[in-house]
This record gives sequence, C-alpha cells and structure tokens, in this order.
Amino acid sequence: MLKLQDVTVIYPDKTKAVDNVSFTLNEGESIALIGENGAGKTSLLLSIVGVLETANGIIEAGGIQLTKKTEIEVRKQIGLIFQNPDDQLFMPLIYDDIAFGCRNSRLSENEVQKRVDETLTRLNINRLRARSSLKLSAGEKRIAAIASVLAMNPSILLFDEPTAFLDPKAKRTLAETMNKLSQPKIVATHDMEFALKVCNRVIALKDGRITADGDASLLRDKELMINCGLG
Repeated sequence: MLKLQDVTVIYPDKTKAVDNVSFTLNEGESIALIGENGAGKTSLLLSIVGVLETANGIIEAGGIQLTKKTEIEVRKQIGLIFQNPDDQLFMPLIYDDIAFGCRNSRLSENEVQKRVDETLTRLNINRLRARSSLKLSAGEKRIAAIASVLAMNPSILLFDEPTAFLDPKAKRTLAETMNKLSQPKIVATHDMEFALKVCNRVIALKDGRITADGDASLLRDKELMINCGLG
C-alpha cells in the first residue's frame, strides 16, 4: 500500500508543482493520474520515490515513511518506469539492462540470472535478451524498460506517460502486458483510451492539486476533461 498525506513539492523558483496532495493506493488498484502538461503528474511520481524533495507532507510505502534515512528501503518497494525508455536502457544488451539493478543490489550472479530469465519469460520477450536497445522498436523498448524494473520485484509500479512514442499496435501490446501485472499501479497519462484499458480509478490534477478522484467512469466526463486541459 502507498499512502500520501498533504504532500507538497516546491521548486526553487517557488512554483508549487504539487500542492497538498493526499490519497491512498490500495492493493488491486490501478490509478490513472491525468492532467495537462505542468499539472504536476511527473513531479508527484518523482516525489514518491524521493527524487524530488517534498516541502511538507508524508509519503509512506509498505508501512515505511519516506525520509532521507529510509529512501533506499522505500525505493526497493517502488518501481518507476520513466517516460523515455532510453533513460533506463543503457547497457550493451537487454539482458544486462534487466540485470543492472539486481547486480547493483549485490545479488549473486545465479540469482541475477534467475530473475532476468523469469522476467523475460513473464513478459514474453526472451527474443530480446541478446539484442541492443539501439535496435529495438519503441514498443519493444517500453516492455524492456518495464522488465528492468520488474526484475527488482517491486510491490508498487509507477508509469510516467507509458504510451509516449508508441503506435496503436504497441499500445495494445503494452496494455495487455500491464494488465497481467499484479502490483498496484499509478499511470500518469494523457491517453484516455489507454487509461480506460488499464486503470480502474482516476485522479485528476490541475495546478498541482487533486480536482477529482473516482472510478474510471471519470474518463468519460467531458466537463472534467476540459477542466483538466484534456478535452
């Protein structure tokens, strides 16, 4: 479970990127975090993993409150997939990209190999293990980036604009992949059609504040979409 209470993020120029946000992500939930550019979606995701420091508020994952002392433990529980998969794929081979986090956690090479093999099989991408990310399609890169996070066995997943750069076929494959993942998720997205396929709850942000929180039917609320700059 992930819990946020009165979370605020203020940039050095005094801009409030996230303004007094509170919600709980429960088991079995997949939240579509929607809002126009600048609404605070990415800033919120980065604050949850401690990349952006909060001005105030509480972030708690699995019963552990995020602080400077606990951020490593919290990050072990939360997997963040960036908007651009090239930010997560930088090794010569996809196998090594998926293994990177495990090796960095000082796991034995036998355990690393086991986790990589299991993750490749789970996502049905064994064909990519010996390929370079430079030779992959945008959709293949996206799935490989997810694999690099899943190998770390996170209990919570965060996705930042997962359909960016993808064609319709790749979006369908991604939706199928994400729907097979058991972890609770937050999906920051502009793609309402995709959100309807993978999310059962919606949180709308405007100017860093929550303006709506409810089930997926909110994605068909034209007035809300216009208010959020998405209509």
